[in-house]
Amino acid sequence: MLPPLLYALGAVEVTDERAIAVVGTRKPSDYGRRMAHRIAADLAASNITVVSGLAEGIDAAAHKGALEAGGRTIAILGSGLDVLYPRNNKELARQITENGALLTEFPLGTYPQPWHFPQRNRIISGMCLAVVIVEAPVNSGALITADWAAEQGREVFVVPGPVDQSSFEGNHRLLREGARVFTSVADMLEELGMGALPRPCGTPHGQRPLPDLSPPEAKVWSVLTNEWRHADDIVRESQLTVGDALSALTLLELKGLVERADGNRFRRSPRWR
Repeated sequence: MLPPLLYALGAVEVTDERAIAVVGTRKPSDYGRRMAHRIAADLAASNITVVSGLAEGIDAAAHKGALEAGGRTIAILGSGLDVLYPRNNKELARQITENGALLTEFPLGTYPQPWHFPQRNRIISGMCLAVVIVEAPVNSGALITADWAAEQGREVFVVPGPVDQSSFEGNHRLLREGARVFTSVADMLEELGMGALPRPCGTPHGQRPLPDLSPPEAKVWSVLTNEWRHADDIVRESQLTVGDALSALTLLELKGLVERADGNRFRRSPRWR
């Protein structure tokens, strides 16, 4: 049962009816974190609002991916709006209020309790057209969100992971139970019968401004192209140290600007060409 009212900080817009949740463990692998960021950025590029729970790990990566791609994101809290949890996501929460909203069913002054988070998960799934489970061990709260989604008639998509990695055991259980395999945002939107809406005027797809880049990131970005390039070539042309160049590549990948392929090859992400 959904709550009779929600407290909000920020703005909820009509376009937020096109929302998809991206959720997972608080302690993800690097792969899971990258996937959450990339999925959210791709959703934002398709004018889909990204919904998550502001927790550490997958949730935070999803919110950041949506924001850095210039999209909207909504965080569902397990506390009052004035008792932010976790505290180290305070700056992220502020950014969300400028490009989306914080929502909660709990009144001001309510401190987070363990049972609040499973309860709030029904709101995450209930306000979305589908839920993407990125990385979830068997005891993950993300599985509760998946259960709520099934009960509410929402589609559940699951990112497959390494079969020998315990943090993906929940993913594989869901797949055995009949959840849909996540392959790409484009495929998911097609399965849902949802087309990508045009981006707002002034920020056409592929022409929106880049996120703020550090000097090493900017150097690496300047030598990247739409074609796959080996890391050695990128290091040489950027004239950075190997450590600085590889660190910049990793950060650009986390921001959804760069794609990585086998053989230590990189190229610009299609949505930023």
